[in-house]
Amino acid sequence: MSLESRAQQTAGGWGEIGPADAAPELAGIRVIDVRETHEYVGQLGHISGAELVPLGGLLEEAPAWNREAPLLLVCRSGGRSAHAAQALGKLGFTTLYNLTGGMLAWNAAGLPVDR
Repeated sequence: MSLESRAQQTAGGWGEIGPADAAPELAGIRVIDVRETHEYVGQLGHISGAELVPLGGLLEEAPAWNREAPLLLVCRSGGRSAHAAQALGKLGFTTLYNLTGGMLAWNAAGLPVDR
């Protein structure tokens, strides 16, 4: 089952997906963590292989990315990453997913993290 089939589509055009549904699909998706550096390396850790691109710098970095490649956006609780999905959608990115509940939910689900 793919991320697309597991995600719930939003009115904004991106998918919302929980940790249990996202975890098995990580091999085929680019994970972008939009938190600040101290959060990325902090207590909640980060998803293995996630790229740190703080929300404040996202619009500077994103234009160089493939707009058709799937992206999973991650933050602490899902709010900032939803804002990131909205912003990237406006830039023409077509396959966006927000991790519902963010790293709080990822950790609560007992999924592996890097610290």
